[in-house]
Amino acid sequence: MVMEPEQKQSESPEVQRNKGIYLLPNLFTTTALFAGFYAIVASMRGDFEQAAIAIFIAMIMDGIDGRVARLTNTQSAFGAEYDSLSDVVSFGIAPSLVVYSWGLVSLGKPGWLAAFFYAAATALRLARFNSRIGMDDKRFFQGLPSPAAAGMVAAMVWVADDYGVPGHRLWILAAIVTIITGALMVSSFRFYSFKDIDLKGRVPFVAVLAVLIGFVGISIDPPLILLVAFLLYMLSGPILSLRRMYLAWRSREKRTHK
Repeated sequence: MVMEPEQKQSESPEVQRNKGIYLLPNLFTTTALFAGFYAIVASMRGDFEQAAIAIFIAMIMDGIDGRVARLTNTQSAFGAEYDSLSDVVSFGIAPSLVVYSWGLVSLGKPGWLAAFFYAAATALRLARFNSRIGMDDKRFFQGLPSPAAAGMVAAMVWVADDYGVPGHRLWILAAIVTIITGALMVSSFRFYSFKDIDLKGRVPFVAVLAVLIGFVGISIDPPLILLVAFLLYMLSGPILSLRRMYLAWRSREKRTHK
């Protein structure tokens, strides 16, 4: 059937609206993607400090794009998909190739298999997160968030490079950290998401002072402080899970002895 000209004109505005995308939040997402890609390029030429810094820049941009979209009311399905694809590169492919070029390359085939495991775990983690949006408790993540895993790997490489320790001397540590962070991403451990913190509301003066102290601490020795922070966060999931298991066991024991 041939469509009348009037029908074509009436449908064209709707088609034009569907073709548009929001620029501002996707600009931050593109910056995060660029930083992740640059981390790969930097690691290929042996500049591991720049590679690690690029991953942290990607983390900052990734944290900003979602908030900008919510503040400006520019959320979209396109932005959500684009953000996930950017995360696979910035927090999956980039950290795995950086740690492989830095230390895992000394292992040969097991080294790149460990790097692939990390990259695949990141993709699985993001796929599970996207499929469960709106179903889980927003206060907690199921599995280690991919930016935190990437931060742990990047901080380890940055600290070693800052202290002049070559990666081939730490290949065992590199393999352990890569495999453990990958496994934690696809685990069922719960990690605090910090999403219930109200940045718009009033906070105690002590909270502002704590943030100031945190910035000062990071400025003293950025790679070391970031490594400690991400290590503590990585351990928080298993520790909190063991604590919940212990409390549940104690509760059952009390009911049994009543």
